[in-house]
Amino acid sequence: MATPLHPRTGLPVVAMVGGGQLSRMTHQAAIALGQSLRVLATDPAESAALVAADVVLGDHRDLAALRTVADGATVLTFDHEHVPTEHLRALEDDGHRVAPGPAALVHAQDKLVLRRALTEAGEPQPAWAEVRTGADVARFAATAGWPVVLKTPRGGYDGKGVFVVPDEEFAAELLAAHGTLLAEQRVEMVRELSAQVARSPFGQVSVWPVVETVQRDGVCNEVYAPAPGLSEEKATAAQELAVRIADRLGVVGMLAVELFETADGVLVNELAMRPHNSGHWTIEGARTSQFEQHLRAVLDYPLGSTAMTAPVVVMANVLGGAASAEDWTGPALDERVHHLLAHWPDVKLHWYGKGQRRGRKLGHVTALGDDLAEVRARAVAAARYLADGVVDPAFAFADEH
Repeated sequence: MATPLHPRTGLPVVAMVGGGQLSRMTHQAAIALGQSLRVLATDPAESAALVAADVVLGDHRDLAALRTVADGATVLTFDHEHVPTEHLRALEDDGHRVAPGPAALVHAQDKLVLRRALTEAGEPQPAWAEVRTGADVARFAATAGWPVVLKTPRGGYDGKGVFVVPDEEFAAELLAAHGTLLAEQRVEMVRELSAQVARSPFGQVSVWPVVETVQRDGVCNEVYAPAPGLSEEKATAAQELAVRIADRLGVVGMLAVELFETADGVLVNELAMRPHNSGHWTIEGARTSQFEQHLRAVLDYPLGSTAMTAPVVVMANVLGGAASAEDWTGPALDERVHHLLAHWPDVKLHWYGKGQRRGRKLGHVTALGDDLAEVRARAVAAARYLADGVVDPAFAFADEH
């Protein structure tokens, strides 16, 4: 089957399933490569659908919609992992190129599949078990200890589908509601890390510095690049672990390996086979962003340099503080953006064009510099002001603004 090219530009066409902010930022990277990303969105008001020229409206669970967006595309890729695996196999049977393919992506879709693969490969991970009854959980806890972490194998993200279970009775209630679950030992961790790697079909790989991620209520709030205080030996080991996983699973595109750092080393928590929140800092903080690198990888282009552009980079998410736009009582968005740009001219703002909802990722800010404490203070203060209109006294606005 000949490689499809855009009839006007003569360049490949990348289609991405999902119309969220990851697709929006991938579209921005695509423009510099001469492309306009084709997007499958469920609503014309979705983040990416607001800016992309080539939008197909449809549901990612609808095979007909997937076939429509894949038709004439060079490669189909994703901004989330929720496409049914059987649909992706059907697309491959139709002759479409899917990156990453279903054989790899299932490890990011199904946590039990991932745990089995890591066990077979001998890679570090928490103790785990597949459980169907409260008695199964009790047997696991007899060696792993209470409380136990129970996870839904599919569909969970940003803390959803994750439960800390103190006893057999609570476990039985969850299993009755959800069916088979993944039980994991609750790890005594120092912090959470992320190691990102890009891999092309040719087998070329590139890695960024390992970063620290700060989670609150299961949602990423801040990312520090590089992870402060992480020894070169541990950082290299985490990067090599990410590369081994990418190679073993045959990943094409971006892979984020979310890690627990413990006193003894690192353990694999979860995988994401797409651009990831822990890599947003790379837009300004690295020579090649995760979004451009994902496009290069799925198109089998040579990968770009991942060198940092500053000694320290901090990304802070802007999370919705009000239940809805109608409940907002602070300064209007345009006013907040105006003051943010005036007061922090070196802080880069990325706004996703999404409606207000409490806890929702509405955007992010990135700050660069030499000193982690100072860079973090700027990023966090800017993000907080944009989210809820509150000004940190240490960063009070000058009178002229």
